[in-house]
Amino acid sequence: MERKLIEKKTRVLLCIVLLIFIVLVSRLAYMQLIESERFETLSKQNHMRLNPIIAPRGEIYDLNGVKIVGNQPVYTVSLVYLGLKDTDQVVKQVAGILGMDPTDIFNKLEEQQLRMYQPVRLASNVSLETVTALEERRRELPGVVIDVEPVRNYPFKSMLAHVLGYVQEIKQEQLEANKDKDYRLGDMYGQEGLENSFEQYLRGEDGARQVEVDAQARPIRDLGIKDPVPGNNLQLTIDTKLQKVAEESLERQVLAMRKQGYESKGGATVMIDVRTGAVRAMASYPTYEPSIWIDGLSQKQWEDLQKSGALPNRVLQLYPPASTFKMVLSVAGLDSGKIDSRWTISDPGHYVFGNKTFSDWNPRGHGIVDVRKAISESCDTFFWILGHRMLGVDTIGKYARMFGFGEKTGIEIPGEPAGVVPTPAYKYKRNKDYLDAIYNPKFKAVEDKYQPLLANAATPEERDKLEKAKEKERRSIQNQYDQYKWDLDWQVYDTLNMSIGQGYNEYTPLQIVNYIAAIANGGTRWKPYLVQKVTRPDGTVLKEFAPQELGRLEVKPEALKLSQEGMRMVITQGTGMGVYSGFPVEVAGKSGTGEVFGHDNHALFAAYAPYDKPEVAVVTVIDYGGHGGSAAGPVTRDLLAAYFGVESGSRQVFYSPE
Repeated sequence: MERKLIEKKTRVLLCIVLLIFIVLVSRLAYMQLIESERFETLSKQNHMRLNPIIAPRGEIYDLNGVKIVGNQPVYTVSLVYLGLKDTDQVVKQVAGILGMDPTDIFNKLEEQQLRMYQPVRLASNVSLETVTALEERRRELPGVVIDVEPVRNYPFKSMLAHVLGYVQEIKQEQLEANKDKDYRLGDMYGQEGLENSFEQYLRGEDGARQVEVDAQARPIRDLGIKDPVPGNNLQLTIDTKLQKVAEESLERQVLAMRKQGYESKGGATVMIDVRTGAVRAMASYPTYEPSIWIDGLSQKQWEDLQKSGALPNRVLQLYPPASTFKMVLSVAGLDSGKIDSRWTISDPGHYVFGNKTFSDWNPRGHGIVDVRKAISESCDTFFWILGHRMLGVDTIGKYARMFGFGEKTGIEIPGEPAGVVPTPAYKYKRNKDYLDAIYNPKFKAVEDKYQPLLANAATPEERDKLEKAKEKERRSIQNQYDQYKWDLDWQVYDTLNMSIGQGYNEYTPLQIVNYIAAIANGGTRWKPYLVQKVTRPDGTVLKEFAPQELGRLEVKPEALKLSQEGMRMVITQGTGMGVYSGFPVEVAGKSGTGEVFGHDNHALFAAYAPYDKPEVAVVTVIDYGGHGGSAAGPVTRDLLAAYFGVESGSRQVFYSPE
């Protein structure tokens, strides 16, 4: 019996062994015959890496071939996730050497979803000392890779920052939007300005290097290389000599206004060629260095940058055009036949409508005023009468839109607003949205308060009492609402404000300079542009941008001619006489002082030159800087002096309230 039992157990054991052997052989056969290609690939991936060679982005040059943005090779440190158990320790050691927060590195790895063998860039522009420290501890840091990559180099530091934009690692939403264009997490991507709008031209084609590595991802030998292809270059319409003058003069004037006690938070200036629309200079102050974005900003750096006021491109911000808008009225009045060159008013220094008196900036008045004198001395009373009694909101708006106000100019950089040509419908919606935002929550609070009380009312009498209390509170809120409801409709003072470039008028300095250019050149609106051509790395032209006409003003020639003469008189005997005293080139201009409730006024000055054969127009705005002639005028003078190659002269200007 015992022998039979042993034999039986032996047979069972042999069957089990045989079964195991069959399973092993079957699995081995499956792996060797069927899955051989897959495991061969995995084996290669384990000891071979296809490391990308980052292609340099295209470079950016000015009008005369001066390099504005280039590239320079720097050390970068990446971490290849190998699936090792001690990855956390590696991250902590690397963070200590790089001076980073380990949490930031873990976040970067998580963004890559811990994909095996995929390098995650941790830092760029790493010093040689740091690279040496990493190399010395190479055996303790499996997966750490040191490369040399091209990064953006800015020879002029912060110059033209708002136009150029900056590059930074691609964001998740950008990656999803470009999923068919071979972008990877960690790739650099243009985030603002021309870097963003010309991303597909500037981006190069990455190369790759096949490398054999050991178990710790350390390279052993190269197995092959595919050279990267640099991106295409941009040649701009900008002249760096003019740009330098623009930025220096703008900064100087903003700081000077602060010294005089004005808020003067910043400013903008832009010069364009009135014959083509080519932008010769475009400056916004305060500014920043685009290179700060390459490695990303810490929370504190980001907060400091926001507080500095350097982020917005003020050339594309909305401002009341103030008195620079008055030529819209003069052209409208003359073209529509409401007035002519002989039409005058006797200005007492104010305008009376009903029981309200609106005071001109000069309370003594301007005497007998025709259209040219009205422009040169910026006579509010003249334009109040013209706008209110003769033109009206619809006609003013019609001519404003003819000059391009209320629509984007089409400049190549993103973020341009259309501006606002006021209408009764616009005012109604804007003010109603504002009132609703304030009072709708109050009405809702009353409903929320009484809903449970009414639901739990024990008797009809109690319910009736609660309904009356609720209605009383609603009526009180409605009465407050109704106190302001009348201002939903267009009022006379809205037309008066619109007539002198105040009220709901909101336009960018770029729109204003384009309107001035149209006056200067006889009525043609050109599309402002910054890039004149895109060239391949070998220098051949890939794409060229010609001047593009947006439209022509179909108005009487006299309407533009008298407006031009009025602008010339601004310089010879009006509000711009002080700032342009002794200037050797004939200039036409217009000052403006934009009132801002609760703040100092915005200062504006617009000009073009030469008067008899215009070439360029320039507009300057100083945020909360005081008066147009004395605050913004000197910047326009400096820019025109640089353009024409003449001495700007003294910046000590006469006080000008406009």
